[in-house]
Amino acid sequence: MAFDIEMIKGVYAKFPERVAAARKIVGRPLTLAEKILYAHLWDTEKDQPGGEPTTKFERGKDYVDFAPDRVAMQDATAQMALLQFMQAGKPNVAVPSTVHLDHLIQAKIGASADLQNAMNQSSEVFNFLESVSNKYGIGFWKPGAGIIHQVVLENYAFPGGMMIGTDSHTVNAGGLGMVAIGVGGADAVDVMAGMPWELKFPKMIGVKLTGKMNGWTAPKDVILKVAGILTVKGGTGAIVEYFGEGAKSMSCTGKGTICNMGAEIGATTSTFGYDESMERYLRATDRNDVADAANAIKEHLTGDAEVYANPEQYFDQVIEINLSELEPHLNGPFTPDLATPISKMKEVAPGKGWPLDVEWGLIGSCTNSSYEDLSRAASIAKQAVDKGLKTKADFGINPGSEQVRFTAERDGLLQVFEDLDARIFTNACGPCIGQWGRYEDPKNAPKNSIVHSFNRNFSKRADGNPNTHAFVASPEMVAAIAISGRLDFNPLTDTLTNDKGEQVKLDPPVGDELPTKGFDVEDNGYIAPAADGSGVEVKVNPDSDRLQLLTPFEPWDGTNITGMKLLIKAEGKCTTDHISMAGPWLRYRGHLDNISNNCLIGAVNAFNGETNNVKNQLDGSHGEVPAVQRKYKAAGVKTIVVGDHNYGEGSSREHAAMEPRHLGVIAVLVKSFARIHETNLKKQGMLGLTFANEADYDKIQEDDTFNFLDLDQFSPNKPLTLEVVHADGSKENIVCNHTYNAQQIEWFKAGSALNLIRAMAEA
Repeated sequence: MAFDIEMIKGVYAKFPERVAAARKIVGRPLTLAEKILYAHLWDTEKDQPGGEPTTKFERGKDYVDFAPDRVAMQDATAQMALLQFMQAGKPNVAVPSTVHLDHLIQAKIGASADLQNAMNQSSEVFNFLESVSNKYGIGFWKPGAGIIHQVVLENYAFPGGMMIGTDSHTVNAGGLGMVAIGVGGADAVDVMAGMPWELKFPKMIGVKLTGKMNGWTAPKDVILKVAGILTVKGGTGAIVEYFGEGAKSMSCTGKGTICNMGAEIGATTSTFGYDESMERYLRATDRNDVADAANAIKEHLTGDAEVYANPEQYFDQVIEINLSELEPHLNGPFTPDLATPISKMKEVAPGKGWPLDVEWGLIGSCTNSSYEDLSRAASIAKQAVDKGLKTKADFGINPGSEQVRFTAERDGLLQVFEDLDARIFTNACGPCIGQWGRYEDPKNAPKNSIVHSFNRNFSKRADGNPNTHAFVASPEMVAAIAISGRLDFNPLTDTLTNDKGEQVKLDPPVGDELPTKGFDVEDNGYIAPAADGSGVEVKVNPDSDRLQLLTPFEPWDGTNITGMKLLIKAEGKCTTDHISMAGPWLRYRGHLDNISNNCLIGAVNAFNGETNNVKNQLDGSHGEVPAVQRKYKAAGVKTIVVGDHNYGEGSSREHAAMEPRHLGVIAVLVKSFARIHETNLKKQGMLGLTFANEADYDKIQEDDTFNFLDLDQFSPNKPLTLEVVHADGSKENIVCNHTYNAQQIEWFKAGSALNLIRAMAEA
C-alpha cells in the first residue's frame, strides 16, 4: 500500500479533464511537463488548490501560482525550513511532507561506526527534527534510512504528480514521471502553510533518445553527454523532457539518474513519460495501487503523440541522442559539464595535467545508488575477483536506502564488493556532499584524482582538498577505473595484469533492473507523526551552537538605500558551495549566526585572486569575508556583492541567501543567476539584480560606494539605477535589471516572504 494513496487518487480523478481544458486553451498538443503544470494550478479566485486551466501561460515570462502535491526535506535544509515554518503560525502542514536524515552522517570508517558517530555528534539536531515532524504531521525518516531522493522514489513519487523539495536533486523523482523541483526552505514553507507556490512558467527542452544502450554505456552517460551539450547553465528556466524508444528501453531508476543530474545543467526539472518500466518499479516497491491508478489514465501521463512525432514544433529546443552510438563518459574535473568520452581520455588527460593515478572510486549518492546500480557495478567487481585482479584504488560504496542495502546484502552484492576490500558506508550522502573524513588537513593535501558516480565535482566539494580532481562516471565505469587505478583506462579496449601475470579484459557489466527475489527490509527507518501533535513540545536550547530560533529580518523603510560598500566582487564560478560551504559546516545549518561565518569564504576575489580575503573599506585593512562583513554591519554600513555568470549554481541551500541577508548585505548584482538562488534571494528580502550591460561588471572597483537612485520607485519590469562612486570622486550609473513581480516586491518591502506569511496568520 502506498503512502497518501487517497491524495494520489484525487490528483488522477481530475487529471484528464484538466489536461483536456489546458489543451483547448493552449490550442495545441501538450508536452508531459505542460500537462502536469496545468493540472496543478492554484485557484486564485477561491485562494485554494485545484485551479482549472483558464489562461494560456507564456513560457519563460509568466509567473504562475501552483499547488504541489507534497514536500520533501533533507536534514541539512530542513532545519532552517522548519525553523521558518514554526514562525508561520500553522498547527500542521497542509500537504503531505517528509524529513529525511541523510546529510549529517560522515563517511570515514564504515556504516555502523559512522552512523553511531553521527548519532553522538548530531543527536540534538536529530531530536529537534523528529519533534518538529511529530508536532506538525511530517513523516520522519531516521538516520540510516537512506538518501532522500532514493527514499522518495521508492515510497512517494508517482507519475503525473508535482512535488517540491529543499534539495536541488529533488528532480530525481522525474524518473517516475513527476514534475519535481528543488527549492529553498522558504518556498517549502509556503506550500506546507497551505499557500500557493510561485514559479515562472518554464521553457521546454526535448531530448529524443533513439536506439538502445549496450555494453558499457549506462543511463548516466546520457546526462553526462547532455551536460556537455547544454553546459551548467543551458537548462536554466527550462524543463527537460526525455522521450523516444530509447527512453522506454531504460529502467525507472536509470531515468531517475538522468533527471537527478539535470540539476547540473540548471534545469528547473527533468521528466519522462509513464511507461512499463515505471509500472514495474511501482509494483516492485509495493505500490500496486498507484500502478493500477496510473494505468487507468496512462494516456494522459505522457506527452501527446503529436509532440513526440514533431518535437521541433512544440519544444523550445530539441536534442537527439542515439543510444546505440553513445559511449561512456567521464566528466570533470571541477565542473560537471566538462565531458570527455572514455576513448578520448588517453589523449586529453596528459595535456590537461590531470593526475592519471586514481586514488579512490566511490559509488553511491542520490544519483546512482539503486539496486540496479549496485548490481551492475558488482558484476565488474566479481569479474575482478574471479580473474585475479585487485583494486589499485580505494573503493567505497554508499547504498541509497536501507531497503536497497538490505536487499543487496541478501543477494550477495555487498559481499562481492567487500571481497575487493571495498568499504561499505552508511545509507547516506557521505562524500557526495563533503561528508567524508578523508583527510586530517584537506587544505594542504596533495594533488590527486578520484572517480565517483555522484552528480557534482566542484573544487573541494567531496573532501575539502582543492587539489582533488574529481571525475563523474557511471557506477560500472567507476568500478572498472578503481580496479585499474588509472584515469585513462578504457575497459572497452584495454587489458589488466592479474596476479598470475596474465593479461585479462573486463567483460561488459550485467545486472538486474529489479531484484529477482523482490525487495526486502526489516526496518525501513520510517517514523509516522502523532495523529495529534498539539501536545508535542519543541525545545531549542538558547545556548546551543547547532540550533537557533530565527529573528525576523527588518522590513525596508521605503527610501533609496545609499552609501553601500562592496563586500566582494566574485570572479568566475561562484556556486552555492562557494557562498555557503557544506562539509564540516553542515553542523551549523540550524544556527544562522554560526553558519554565517562561512559566508562567501570560497568565492574568488576579483581584485587579488584569493579566497576569503577582502578589503575593509572602513579602515583599509584586509580580512576574512564574514569578519569584514560583520564590521560593516556593526558600523551600520550596508553592502553589495557583485558576481559573474550563473551565480548561485548548484545546491538549493537557502543559507547562501540567508547568510548575507543576516550579515547586512542588501543586494547581489551579477551577470546572470541560477534559478533557485535567485528565488532564494527574493524570498529572504534581498535584491537579486543583473547587469543590463555585462561589460559594467568591469567598471566595479574595490573602493567603490554604491547608491540606488530610484529604488523608491521599485516596480515590475522597470530597471533600477545604481550610482557607482569611485574613490577619485568620479561617478557612473549602472542599469540593473530584475525579474521581480508585484508579489515579490512585497516580499522585499516586508523584509522577507516569511514576514508576510506570519502577518497573514496573525491577521
